[in-house]
Amino acid sequence: MTKLTPVLSAHWDEKDSFTIEGYKRHGGYTAAAKALKMEPDAIIQLVKDSGLRGRGGAGFPTGMKWGFIPQGDNKDHYLVVNADESEPGTCKDMPLLLANPHVLIEGIIIGSYAIRAKYAFIYIRGEVTHVVRRVQQAIEDAYKAGHLGKNIFGSGVDLELVLHVGAGAYICGEETALLDSLEGFRGQPRLRPPFPAIAGLYARPTVVNNVESIASVPSIINNGAEWFQAMGTEKSKGMTLYSLSGHVANPGQFEAPLGITLRELLELAGGIRKGHQLKFWTPGGSSTPLFTAEHLDTPLDYEGVSAAGSMLGTKALQIFDETTCIVRAVLRWTEFYKHESCGKCTPCREGTWWLVQILKDLESGKGTEADLDKLLDLCSNIMGRSFCALADGAASPIVSSLKYFRSEYMEHLHNGGCPLDPQASTLFEKAGV
Repeated sequence: MTKLTPVLSAHWDEKDSFTIEGYKRHGGYTAAAKALKMEPDAIIQLVKDSGLRGRGGAGFPTGMKWGFIPQGDNKDHYLVVNADESEPGTCKDMPLLLANPHVLIEGIIIGSYAIRAKYAFIYIRGEVTHVVRRVQQAIEDAYKAGHLGKNIFGSGVDLELVLHVGAGAYICGEETALLDSLEGFRGQPRLRPPFPAIAGLYARPTVVNNVESIASVPSIINNGAEWFQAMGTEKSKGMTLYSLSGHVANPGQFEAPLGITLRELLELAGGIRKGHQLKFWTPGGSSTPLFTAEHLDTPLDYEGVSAAGSMLGTKALQIFDETTCIVRAVLRWTEFYKHESCGKCTPCREGTWWLVQILKDLESGKGTEADLDKLLDLCSNIMGRSFCALADGAASPIVSSLKYFRSEYMEHLHNGGCPLDPQASTLFEKAGV
């Protein structure tokens, strides 16, 4: 396996990679011009044949999602790009938009034409002002070049693209909550069915795709399905962006074929920081079950990670060494999910609050062993019982941390606090604990 396969990130090191001139210098917008001469159904079939799967977390086949849009229904169709990247540890879409926003715009042109949409939207996180400005400038430049608006590329096809800036709610990363927010309502998940492909934005057929999913389409149009299939594994095709952060020598983005292992990625990143060793890590962001050093050789594709008991998610690999307190880390994540719960459904709204209370007691050494079983009981009562996956994401790191590090939870109880905090241990000794 070739360890690195720079496609989306091939020209990030060029000082003008984000400009339309820099993008066109390397063949930018040739895929869109080519696609507009094809039949829309042929594009959908090509994307299906490539094996491209959604890069936003669930890994649903992109071409299949496009194929769900009913045709000949005399309704407006919409393409919506989910750029509301806000999962703790996830940091792939923003660098992509910062370094090469035009590859997303070209992908939107192709995707919109394929599903017969004349309107497309990018829903972007409001806090990333610098990225918002860059994407807006790229859209303006694409309009000036005749790649957006009326009669794009002289093909007779029209496409309007709108950049919508969100207000900073994590829940709006969920596709139906995003659609509600885009319509001007409070961002809360919808009960499904109907699914967005039938009744999405403004109750019209809608495709919602992640930034990286859409950005991968131009290279498939230019190079073909077989080229894309040559990378990755049997069921997880192509290249993708892995985000390494935390206790590694050289954190950053690593574009590699699906199926690479963390051991290989750590070699590329210079390994764990000097003098330390791996303790635990997340394969797909903080909402996925944790892994430990025993999972270093797990193939990082959808099937491999699932078989090992977690989810590939957004491929946000957060690396923690032995200096990290597992209870404290899980508490911080759970506080985030409690804060970001939209409150629509009781299991998530109430459950995340109680999870935080129990974890706080455990972290400070005030809890009891019975609290560990209570945590698991709470997690089982909120997983799969909410409108969206936020509750599942809140419970996953707790359940997996107890699976692998129950003894560390017990140490907190026996020591009266965190055993990794020297100052706390001294205080406990003075107090006679």
